[in-house]
Amino acid sequence: MKYTFTLLFLVGLGHLVMAQESYNLSEKSSLTIDGTSTVHDWTVNANVLEGQLILADDLPKKIDFNVDVENIKSERGPTMDSKMHAALKMESHPKIVFNLEEVKDKSTLIGNLTIAGKGKKVEIPVDIQSSEGSMQISGEHKITLKNYGIEPPTAMFGQIIVGDEVTVKFDLQFSE
Repeated sequence: MKYTFTLLFLVGLGHLVMAQESYNLSEKSSLTIDGTSTVHDWTVNANVLEGQLILADDLPKKIDFNVDVENIKSERGPTMDSKMHAALKMESHPKIVFNLEEVKDKSTLIGNLTIAGKGKKVEIPVDIQSSEGSMQISGEHKITLKNYGIEPPTAMFGQIIVGDEVTVKFDLQFSE
């Protein structure tokens, strides 16, 4: 009887493990950050993204996602990049990190977002699309910089001030 229970447990565990699929973030993925300042609106691109996704029952069970701060670049040149990297505390916190805790109503990711070393629980509305061997998660999320201990950057002796709220737009494509 003991052996039968052990065998059934191992077979059931094997099916559970087999039902989970692992995906890696594709190079087709994109992430931009839109913001404002006292002079103009701006957009920066995150050029290096890393991520893994575990799928179970057609929904993400686990997502580990990182953005390399050093490779967040603007079209306005190295001065803006330098100020942005300093505000994000790149030297001590080189990555922005999101770790999924749960999926709510098949359209909201709940997880921990860490920016500049400060983590906060967030709820991010998303559109999730899946097809054979791939999954796409897209959406946008507003972030208040001061909630993460980030002082909005300034330029021109304080004459140009970045707005405290930014919008992160993402199109994450995962494949097996």
